[in-house]
Amino acid sequence: MNQSLLELRHLKTLLALAETGSVSQAAKRVFLTQSALSHQIKALEEHYGLSLFERKTQPLRLTPAGERLLLLAREVHARISAAERDLARLREGEAGELRIAVECHTCFDWLMPAMDSFRQHWPAVELDIVSGFHTDPVGLLLTGRADLAIVSEAEAHPGVAHQPLFGYEMVAIAAHDHPLAAQKVWHAEDFAAETLISYPVPDAMLDLVRKVLKPAGINPARRTSELTIAIIQLVASRRGVAALPFWAVKPYLERGYVSAARIGEAGLHSELYAALRSDDANLAYMHDFLATVREQSFATLPGLSVLD
Repeated sequence: MNQSLLELRHLKTLLALAETGSVSQAAKRVFLTQSALSHQIKALEEHYGLSLFERKTQPLRLTPAGERLLLLAREVHARISAAERDLARLREGEAGELRIAVECHTCFDWLMPAMDSFRQHWPAVELDIVSGFHTDPVGLLLTGRADLAIVSEAEAHPGVAHQPLFGYEMVAIAAHDHPLAAQKVWHAEDFAAETLISYPVPDAMLDLVRKVLKPAGINPARRTSELTIAIIQLVASRRGVAALPFWAVKPYLERGYVSAARIGEAGLHSELYAALRSDDANLAYMHDFLATVREQSFATLPGLSVLD
């Protein structure tokens, strides 16, 4: 019997391709150049005499042969992860505490499923969300009131480490019959005469205001709401326009509630990071929680990008 060409690195590549839907993003995910990843896939395809994915689709789509190897990759990844958790429990113990503080209103869309998955792997770790919305979640870390904070910028603080989670695109949304609904791209001046509906947070935490409107000297009328669905309903009723993560509005776009457009020719891109105390960065359950967040998010949220 011939020796298999398959190695663990190939399976990791297939997982990254499936989760990101992009060769360039998958390469970043597995710390390869795009050329190196392409050569790796080409070697597999030549070995098996089959294509593993369709190259002209966006997002990338695996062929039946690719799907079969992806199934193997998921099985192997799950077993390796379980074994490594067992070893970590033997080394560090099973118990711990993980209190999470968030500064983004849409975080709960992906945070809750990740928490549910994590609980299955670490049932003895006390997992909780620090109640309320926090404009200074890092301050909660430094005062011992939280163990992990979800933040939009990796600002340097003594004793605090940052781990990248994922990037995403913000899109402008308007009612279907709004004059701007037909535009594929909005620029700063398009917001000038509109009412901007946003979450009730400081302008420094609104990427649209901080990165687009303020540099252009534009300050539209404002209205706020705590809930994403309430913002979308207000937009659909022509009470104003908004800028929200694409993954948060995609279900409502598919149902025809509102229309969406890119903000600026290159798009408005935002990031999310996990901030934690440097002393906790090597805890096995903390490392596993962050890995779970990334895996769950890339598997379920559309349009995410890998952060450097």
